[in-house]
Amino acid sequence: MLLGTVLVLLLFGATPASAHAALRSTDPDDGSVVRQAPRHVTLTFTESVGLLDDSFRVFGPDQRRVHTDEASHADGRSETARVGLPGKLAQGTYTVAWRVVSADSHPVSGAFTFSVGKRSATTALADTGPAEDPLTRGLYDAARYLAYLAAALLVGTAAFALLCRPAHTSPLRRPLVAAWWTLLGSTAVLLLLRAPYETGAGPATAFDTSALGRTLTGRPGLALLARLAVLLLTAAFLLRLSRHRDTRERPVTLAIGTALAAALALTWAAAEHASAGIQVPLAMTSSVLHLLATGVWLGGLVALLLTLRRSSGEDLAEVVPRFSRIAFASVTVLAVTGVYQSWRGLGSLSALTGTSYGRLLLAKLAGVFVLLLVAGYSRRWTARIAAPAAPARVAVSARVPQPVGAPAAGQTAAESGTREPEMPGKPETPDGPAKPGSGSGDPGIRRRLRRSVLVEVAVAAAVLMITTVLTGTLPSRAQAEAAQQAPVGALPPTTEITVPFDTGTGSVTGSGKVQVTLDPARVGDNGVQAIVLGSDTYLVVVPEVRITFSLPSKKVGPIDAELTDRGGYWSTNSVNLPLAGNWTMKTTVRVSDVDQVSVERQVRVEP
Repeated sequence: MLLGTVLVLLLFGATPASAHAALRSTDPDDGSVVRQAPRHVTLTFTESVGLLDDSFRVFGPDQRRVHTDEASHADGRSETARVGLPGKLAQGTYTVAWRVVSADSHPVSGAFTFSVGKRSATTALADTGPAEDPLTRGLYDAARYLAYLAAALLVGTAAFALLCRPAHTSPLRRPLVAAWWTLLGSTAVLLLLRAPYETGAGPATAFDTSALGRTLTGRPGLALLARLAVLLLTAAFLLRLSRHRDTRERPVTLAIGTALAAALALTWAAAEHASAGIQVPLAMTSSVLHLLATGVWLGGLVALLLTLRRSSGEDLAEVVPRFSRIAFASVTVLAVTGVYQSWRGLGSLSALTGTSYGRLLLAKLAGVFVLLLVAGYSRRWTARIAAPAAPARVAVSARVPQPVGAPAAGQTAAESGTREPEMPGKPETPDGPAKPGSGSGDPGIRRRLRRSVLVEVAVAAAVLMITTVLTGTLPSRAQAEAAQQAPVGALPPTTEITVPFDTGTGSVTGSGKVQVTLDPARVGDNGVQAIVLGSDTYLVVVPEVRITFSLPSKKVGPIDAELTDRGGYWSTNSVNLPLAGNWTMKTTVRVSDVDQVSVERQVRVEP
């Protein structure tokens, strides 16, 4: 049921990918007018990027595609992408659509314009093609989640079998085999879908031999191939684990299993967030430890759940305390590595609420908090299973006055019909001496622990799904670097509009003005920022600001800007104004649950 829900969400609720290499600058500048036709188009990113066969598509003023040279890195710098242009370009506006693959394996695409001599009179936009195929993206994300889930189950179950279960018990063969096959299948799917995922094509192109060959030479493809090789070695290790249960060989088996698990985690770290940005060696080490700790905890929970259903009470008294200690160590590693990775990805505390990466991280932290609460509840029942039984009352043999009817000296208890005194220090229990962990024999305690662990597994699966989405989202630090380091010359022109308002309430927030910035006030995507000032000209906080755009002459609109509260101002970066002309901008300011006012202003949108 959970798997079906995940697949539905990923296949039909997938949103456009936020890639991790942010565009820092373009040459020529976006929106610029150059006197002479450039010989190259050069893009500079915040991290190294990989190039595709069709990384650049250039469209001329007549909307026809311009023949270009093969894409390459400028001056050998891996963070750049360059394409050569024909010797002669006609006057007018050119559209450049680009697509590259960031160092952490996620594709990134976009488009910009420049003009030679003068801007074209036409306002039509070139068809640069879809940024991605929704079905390919959905299948790819589903395979990524299954791969994470299967790896956690494989690592955790193997660790549980080696570190927690007694030597005479079976090593949980079924979940190990299921996890291995699931990871093998999902990795094969990722390898096939890698080419269409990078190019934005449909899944039918997955079997294109030329595209598959390019995948096998890139870093993401090589990481997937390495994962398949590690899985083959892991299969041999699992056979050894199922056949040899000699405790003397356990240290060697544990060392081999640890090396394989680390190699498996490295195939993720080498092709995702940790492989790009700052402090790469430390980040990759942290990522490997984080993945291993996640697997030991999450996979171990599943193994514990199966053990609670099958093992005897005596075995549980030995198994449960061991896993409790290992789980605590795993949580400690997760906390340390998680704090470091959060700092590395965020860059600032304000990014927690101001960026998609930060909000996803908050959702993950909330899930982890719930998971820790459930884990704390489970530890209560764990302690009861591991605790020794209460000592029985002990009869002390001593020379005391004999009551009437006691056996005479030299007479046995059986002969007298009385009970023989117990030996000193020997607890009296129905089944003999009390043993540690006798609480494990209580069906009620085992049932409560099993339910608690089941909830842990469900919450952990949800947290892992959020983590999968998080690895596909632009880190806040990279986003901030791209914004801060963009050269001034590359910034497009802006239009500022002052919109006064008065709700008639007479309060400081009931009247004032909204300063709206439309950037770049041209056909296509625009950014909108709005700052609300009260009657005393100071910044004020209001419940809602809404801006819509309409073009009455063409009967277009209203187009809602869908502004987001950024903690002091309202903004969006994706308002598409498709036509040039005099647009009507309607600004609505709500200062309370019942008080609001709308004001209209004319805005000129250039071709």
